[in-house]
Amino acid sequence: MSHRDMAEIIRHQIPLAVRPDTSVQEACKRMYARKVGAALVTNANGILLGIFTGRDAVRVLSRGRDPATLEVRQVMTKSPDTITPRAHAIEALRMMRDGGFRHLPVVDDGNVLGIVSRGDFRGLEHDRLDEETGIWERIG
Repeated sequence: MSHRDMAEIIRHQIPLAVRPDTSVQEACKRMYARKVGAALVTNANGILLGIFTGRDAVRVLSRGRDPATLEVRQVMTKSPDTITPRAHAIEALRMMRDGGFRHLPVVDDGNVLGIVSRGDFRGLEHDRLDEETGIWERIG
């Protein structure tokens, strides 16, 4: 069983980061260009303030808000859950399952290092989570 940590998974990653005053439309353009489902919202010092995802964009459009004038700070998830680079893949998968989200920033001592999503994990890691979930369902 592989016990990959977050540092291994994000090793060559350059995460997409936007400032809080970026328009939703611009954030979506950058996400589309990078083929990613989320952008990290950071201040000028690179400190994580929030996360903006494709789900947020859908919510904005469904409510008839103007993505050209709306800033990501108004619709992002503030202070999202994070994980350290030393955590194992199964820990990240558990957090995403339990929290009901698909993207998890990797942060160390306040510094944003990357972001992981469910698709970054191997089948064995998903299988282990499914096995754990099945055990807890049988116990509960």
